[in-house]
Amino acid sequence: MLVLSRHRDESIMIGDDVVVTIVDIRGDKVRLGIEAPQAIPVHRQEVYDAIQRENRRASQTGAGATKDVRPPRD
Repeated sequence: MLVLSRHRDESIMIGDDVVVTIVDIRGDKVRLGIEAPQAIPVHRQEVYDAIQRENRRASQTGAGATKDVRPPRD
């Protein structure tokens, strides 16, 4: 892990397209501003973990889970 020191209103670059800026520091909390292309998802760790868990759960759904689903009638 790379550890950097930054002051308020200072930034770091990740690659050519992602800018992380220290927006505010209050006690033990740091507010970050993240500029990234729309194609790059940016999530808090706990949100990312929840997405991954849900994706794993959905991919493990058995083939029989949709056997009773019928197409709509015209």
